[in-house]
Amino acid sequence: MESLLILINIILAIILIVVILLQRSEGGALGLGVSQDNFTSTRSVGTFLTKFTSIIATLFIICSIALVAISRDELRETQSVLEKEEEENTNLPQIPQSK
Repeated sequence: MESLLILINIILAIILIVVILLQRSEGGALGLGVSQDNFTSTRSVGTFLTKFTSIIATLFIICSIALVAISRDELRETQSVLEKEEEENTNLPQIPQSK
């Protein structure tokens, strides 16, 4: 299940990169130097690519959250690093404690 989600996440990431690169640049360096009227009018018109980008980005985020949830469940079953370190140290010769 986890490997399937990783594969889907990679495919969504590649599609997201391609779709973002296909979009027309609106210029203005993050909106600097563009009047507010022009900025709002160009943003109100949603094209197919912007809608598709938002859908793919949403699916990518949902898939990433699912991967984190699955990996957290697997981590709860294992021991912590400190517990593993304590188990490894029990096999080593112990230093006698002074009184």
